[in-house]
Amino acid sequence: MLDLNHGGHIMPADAAGAKAMGKKLGHRLIKKVPDTVTPFEYLLPQLKSDAGARIPGDPAKVADDLKALGQALVDSAPPVTGSGAARVNSTIPAIYTYWGQFIDHDMTANTDRDSSTSDITKTPLEPVAPDTVVEKLVNLRRPTFDLDSVYGNGPGLDPKEHKPDPGGADKGLYDGIRLRVGECAHGPGIPGVMIPPDEDLRRDLPRIGPLLAQGAITEDDIPEGVRDDVNRDTRAFIADMRNDENLIVSQFHLAFLRFHNKVLDAIEKSPKDLGVPTGAKDDKRYEAARRLVCHHYQWLVVNDYLPTVCLPEVVDDVLNNGPKFYKPLQGNVLFAPLEYSVAAFRFGHTMVRGGYDHNRNFGQAVPPNSAVLPFASFNLLFLFTGNGHIIDPEDITKSTPNPFAGQKTLPFNWIIEWDRMTRKDDPNEAHFARKIDTVLAPPIHNMVNEGTAAEIQDDAGKPLRQLLRNLATRNLLRGYLLSIPTGQAMADVMGIAKLSEDELKQGNTDAVNAALQNGGFLQHTPLFYYVLKEAEVRADGNSLGELGSRIVVETQLGIMRNDANSYMNVKGGWDPSKGAKLPGG
Repeated sequence: MLDLNHGGHIMPADAAGAKAMGKKLGHRLIKKVPDTVTPFEYLLPQLKSDAGARIPGDPAKVADDLKALGQALVDSAPPVTGSGAARVNSTIPAIYTYWGQFIDHDMTANTDRDSSTSDITKTPLEPVAPDTVVEKLVNLRRPTFDLDSVYGNGPGLDPKEHKPDPGGADKGLYDGIRLRVGECAHGPGIPGVMIPPDEDLRRDLPRIGPLLAQGAITEDDIPEGVRDDVNRDTRAFIADMRNDENLIVSQFHLAFLRFHNKVLDAIEKSPKDLGVPTGAKDDKRYEAARRLVCHHYQWLVVNDYLPTVCLPEVVDDVLNNGPKFYKPLQGNVLFAPLEYSVAAFRFGHTMVRGGYDHNRNFGQAVPPNSAVLPFASFNLLFLFTGNGHIIDPEDITKSTPNPFAGQKTLPFNWIIEWDRMTRKDDPNEAHFARKIDTVLAPPIHNMVNEGTAAEIQDDAGKPLRQLLRNLATRNLLRGYLLSIPTGQAMADVMGIAKLSEDELKQGNTDAVNAALQNGGFLQHTPLFYYVLKEAEVRADGNSLGELGSRIVVETQLGIMRNDANSYMNVKGGWDPSKGAKLPGG
């Protein structure tokens, strides 16, 4: 099995396959394979039987043309400095890139793995029939914004069973009813200054090495797939190891661990104010804390995340009138749409920056101190995560050195200062995401922590390594393999004005336009490219366009509106004023 880290999904063919593969891999990236699974389905099922809704042509040629398009979607221009930097920067703060990654990991697990259904490395690459995709491809997460990626699968897939299982499946995730957090490394030899508040060093994910030393877990608790890993002790011990894929999503996940514990503090201080009886037992306090955390999270997605990355008028329309296209399956079964999971919601890949000003040590310094580096390159964001190792961009060997050098936790000087990534009125353009467009930053085309399996490190494996490291190419190939409708077909059904051929070519390099022309993609455009181009030419890259917004908003709000446990369905309504408050209200 190839070690595909980005997305970190395990790809079984069915529920039984999920458990068998989970046993084989030791749940390398997902701590426990659920006993049951949730379905994938198409948002527009009426297109499943319409061959004209998909990319036509000889599969071998289509695959080659998609690879050419993916390779061409790279920002090859020299870096722009000063006021001209606005050419690539959006008005979206940088955190939204990784908030989207966190949402994706909370909703889905299974669209990125190789199997008879979704293996993009097989030759020839022939599209799988839509009915077969729906039958064979299963989701190892609930799509219901209930933070199972944070809380773990121990409570089970039944929303009524939100109880921790400290001695069983979730052993090590919990300390009683609290979620474990880790402590950052500090002391001599680490350059830079403390990140305020200086005395707070519990700002790392819990990691295997320290947990073993504390006796919180044993060797038997470590997933088999990582027990012999050179980076084993530095890997995060969290419900979904995908959330330690890079520093920013890792720190974002940590924020939820800490928030849960803070909500428990609030419940213990004023239980009645938060609807918890005085003297309530642990399970009741845990259930209340988890419910409050999930409701805050959901409210923020609806009222902040979606209006920021999507067209606000589309958000308002779905909030006021309900979704037009997202419909639960028979029996009110909720699902993650394939057009969303495989194509549209991957727009965040184009928002990734080549470097980040993420704290006073790796970015703009705070006088009188100086920064260790003027910014942290994208590749450095992988250095102190669970897959942290120095990787040669051309080849990887088993002798790749481990940069932790015995250090098993995040150094204090890497803690993210969130005000540099969250302010919409920030005057510093380095604090914003790149535009949502078809010009992707170079690191996206050579993901340093991809293609690391030993069996593809010789010269014969180089083409496969290059394929696996190019996220744009992977997205295009997977959309084709899983029979995702074209952008034009989606727009027709949804009643949205289609992009013209001139718009699809607007501002492109010669290489991109040649790939579009040669592949016939101007008439049958891969949905991933179409969504990015629509955002670029119709929203100036500062949000998704109408089609992209409609797919994302219908999916997320459609699921929340139909989830009996979401904040939208709280009797009498719910808003943050009924939730847990910071000191001072």
